Amino acid sequence: MVNTVKLYKPLLRAIMKLAGLRPQKIEVEPGTVMNIWAPIRSRKNANSGEKPAVVFLHGFVGDGILTWQFQVLALARDYAVYVPDLLFFGGSSTRHGRRTVGFQAECLGRGLAKLGVRRCTVVGFSYGAMVAFRLAESRPELVLSVVATCSGPALTESLSRECLERMGFPTWSEFLLPDSADALKKLLDIGSFRFPRLPKCVFKHALEVMFGCRKERAELLEALVIPDKDFAFPRYSQRVHLVWGENDSIFPVAVAQSLKENLGNNATLVSIEKAGHLVALERPFVYNKCLKRILSSIYKAGHTK
Repeated sequence: MVNTVKLYKPLLRAIMKLAGLRPQKIEVEPGTVMNIWAPIRSRKNANSGEKPAVVFLHGFVGDGILTWQFQVLALARDYAVYVPDLLFFGGSSTRHGRRTVGFQAECLGRGLAKLGVRRCTVVGFSYGAMVAFRLAESRPELVLSVVATCSGPALTESLSRECLERMGFPTWSEFLLPDSADALKKLLDIGSFRFPRLPKCVFKHALEVMFGCRKERAELLEALVIPDKDFAFPRYSQRVHLVWGENDSIFPVAVAQSLKENLGNNATLVSIEKAGHLVALERPFVYNKCLKRILSSIYKAGHTK
């Protein structure tokens, strides 16, 4: 049987190219290459010069364009959209042994610099939101604002334990690196408010395509959890916008509310009803409307420099 997901990926790539993006392989250091979907050329906006740059960072299931396809199509006309594959996802890889969120952010910053990005808003989902927070902390001159979807800046031991116990998994690898169609279906059911019914073959096909570099991704997950005693909540100079699925079963809205309290007056929080952790894929039109409103508030406020 033909793999339906493999068939969809070249179609998706063609659609992204029609939207004005091309994949670029950027060597950020010897042995480390990041694949970043970037605008074909510097495209001007008649009213404000260069289009504002928006960088989308994916989560732990799927690469950049698979995760953010609906958002790219909605925003590419008005913004310079960049969609990286984080290391060990899509077309990005490294021979380096570091597996931390900090290393992901470091490589991403170098990759964006090589593409000429000097200032941007970073939109991160789940694992990608953690990378976005780290990039904002380490490169405040680069990151103008952060839009964090369904995740905070770090996964502490206590938060990790609470989430895993609630979902019924002993480790993040067993949850996020499924080894069967049934396990993948369970992951997507937990991640969604109401995941559509699909033939079992679709889950088998997705499993074959979406879960490469399993050893390296397991190491990423192992490095992700931080001992409570080693974590101090960072202070950000940037405005932070939190967007959450109201029915998120992985990181419930209570996590977002606590996060907003820690961020103080520098943060906003919007929750989207009838949506789980995969809110941007589940309710793309509602999410895009929310995101456009946030981006408009950032750039119309004159904070582009």
